[in-house]
Amino acid sequence: MVSIRTVKVKEGLQTFSHPGFLGSPCGQGQFPITQNVTAVEGGSANMTCRVDYNDNTSLQWSNPAQQTLFFGDKKALRDNRIELIRASWQELTIRIGDVSLSDEGQYTCSLFTMPVKTTKAFLTVLGVPVRPEITGFTKPAMEGDVITLTCTTSGSKPAAVLRWFRNDKEVQGTKEVNATGKSFTVRSSLQFQVDRRDDGVAYTCSVEHVSLSNPYMTTEVLEVHYAPHLKITHSLIIPQEGQYFKLECVSNGNPIPEPVLWSKDGGELPDIERMIVEGRELTITTLNKTDNGTYRCEASNHLGTSSAEYILFVYAKDLPGATTDPNALGQHGPDHALIGGVVAVVVFITLCLIIVLGRYLARHKGTYLTHEAKGAEDAPDADTAIINAEGNHVHAEEKKEYFI
Repeated sequence: MVSIRTVKVKEGLQTFSHPGFLGSPCGQGQFPITQNVTAVEGGSANMTCRVDYNDNTSLQWSNPAQQTLFFGDKKALRDNRIELIRASWQELTIRIGDVSLSDEGQYTCSLFTMPVKTTKAFLTVLGVPVRPEITGFTKPAMEGDVITLTCTTSGSKPAAVLRWFRNDKEVQGTKEVNATGKSFTVRSSLQFQVDRRDDGVAYTCSVEHVSLSNPYMTTEVLEVHYAPHLKITHSLIIPQEGQYFKLECVSNGNPIPEPVLWSKDGGELPDIERMIVEGRELTITTLNKTDNGTYRCEASNHLGTSSAEYILFVYAKDLPGATTDPNALGQHGPDHALIGGVVAVVVFITLCLIIVLGRYLARHKGTYLTHEAKGAEDAPDADTAIINAEGNHVHAEEKKEYFI
């Protein structure tokens, strides 16, 4: 009894099948050699069958439905996609063009000896995913809205991998895979609440698959509308009389808040010849003391209105230490901390002097009264105290104290 040995060799996406020989050098017992093939949908697949020894015995290819495709160099199935590449006693190679998922399956190569020897080869067809589509976003979104972006691709086999990116940073979505015949439809969704930081942000869906050399990508750029926010910038740190001065109303909003309206102290600008408005800028050509006051800019869009204020104080032209250099302001501007410190020291010293003087006067006054009453303080009753006091009167000149 002779055993049959099978050897399989993998090379890339192909698997070779090489049955052993029954020991006949003339090839009566050998099996044909085939290889598994992987093809991309729409591409082509070459199916090769060969033998090492052949004594004029024909080779044949059959499809998964066991329909004969080629017997030797003779075409048996009327399919224009299938053509003969090479036919000899040692090899039979055919090509299947424009392969589809329905072509996938197990093909059979037969060597017509007695008995017939057969070897199988599996054709794998990769389904190419269609380019992804992003749905669920209607421009523009309003700040605070909750939106859901859904990326969909179909036709992949095996199932494609979807990835989301917010600008260049990957974010995680919710994945759903559904089988459609032999291929798959894959969806991935993102749900989030939009704010003004999402305005202009690009959300990209990437499709990765073994049949693609580079991922397919689709991008949706968000447009988010939000209420305006204003602030005022100024050209001088310490404005002085006679200087050129500019205020700019910087706005942040979508749509852009327009127009920008300027006012002073709740009313119109008082001097339109020196106060020039150009778009978002207010320019005062020559400052003077009458320009002191509160300046206000206001702008709106369909989501709201915003305003900002700036209090202008014009300093005298020859103000010591006045500068337009922001870095020099701390060095030459009025040092309120120093002034406050000096005042505190002066007040403290004054209070100390008042306390010391008060205690001095109180001590000397007490001593004078004590000496006047000397001799009477130890008397047993009031009459004795009076007599003692009168007796001591003769010594009054000795008890007198003089204050200079």
